[in-house]
Amino acid sequence: MTAQTDITGSVTTVYKVSGMSCGHCEGSVSSEISGIPGVGSVQAVASTGEVTVVSAAPLDEAAVRAAVDEAGFELVGEA
Repeated sequence: MTAQTDITGSVTTVYKVSGMSCGHCEGSVSSEISGIPGVGSVQAVASTGEVTVVSAAPLDEAAVRAAVDEAGFELVGEA
């Protein structure tokens, strides 16, 4: 798990997602995770399989897993 709180009180967590291979994949994953309440920003990188999420508080992994599944990919876990 890579989660840290910055000065503004937000939490940054990096997740590993398998199956992303292009910008469209990144957009799909980012869009679904952005729909989780409390998420401020999402950056998905297909080449590394990492998705960086900045949120107001730590997210429930089940909610992130459901969002990634909805996008058609698999959440491997936190990086």
